[in-house]
Amino acid sequence: MAAGKECVSESYPMSSGDGQHSYSQNSTFQKKGVEAAKEMVNTAVQEMLEFNNNIEISKTLFCIADFGCSVGPNTLIAVQNITQAVRLKHYNISQNHPPLEFQVFFNDHTHNDFNTLFKNLSFSPPGEFFAAGVPGDFHSRLFPRESLHLGHSSYALHWLSRAPGEVMDVDSPAWNGNSIHCTGFSRQVANAYLAQFHKDMEDFLNARAQELVGGGLMLLMIPGLKRWVPLLSNYYGYQL
Repeated sequence: MAAGKECVSESYPMSSGDGQHSYSQNSTFQKKGVEAAKEMVNTAVQEMLEFNNNIEISKTLFCIADFGCSVGPNTLIAVQNITQAVRLKHYNISQNHPPLEFQVFFNDHTHNDFNTLFKNLSFSPPGEFFAAGVPGDFHSRLFPRESLHLGHSSYALHWLSRAPGEVMDVDSPAWNGNSIHCTGFSRQVANAYLAQFHKDMEDFLNARAQELVGGGLMLLMIPGLKRWVPLLSNYYGYQL
């Protein structure tokens, strides 16, 4: 049993439910970002998604995955923006073919509140897409090879897979005391987090490269800071 437990990734999902302190009621900032990106999503789909031998125009099934979906309702807004853009492109180039059907996979931590997620999804129009939950760590493979046409992630990839070991080592120059992110602006601490982010992004992209079909598309929205600018210098900065 001990060996089996070591294979399971740690799970720290967003606050569950839809109460006062839930993610659903405290994610307006993320919602505004998803809404603001709608036109960019449409442009990316029209210009970069390739309907070719791998995404055949005559095929009616189009598979989408949202990585780091949380409990909604923001993931529903993102998926609706994507499906609208893909439908438009498919219609413009293949008016004589049947309309697309969408299979959407919603991924997040194993302990994510998928019950609340699917309750929020119940408000989408019937038949808009077929939904399935996929629990697991998106830094590793989650789907068969070449099974996805489009992958999406917003406000999720800045969460690291683990805390860098250096920031928890009291004998390390990068020891971060009791803080859980880069406060006090130590370059050693920032570099430790940056190295972990690089590794996590490499793992994420390598996994998606195997899961996406040729000509498929990845849409990623990642919050960030200017280099060496402390979090507290930003209008939404706070310290934990």
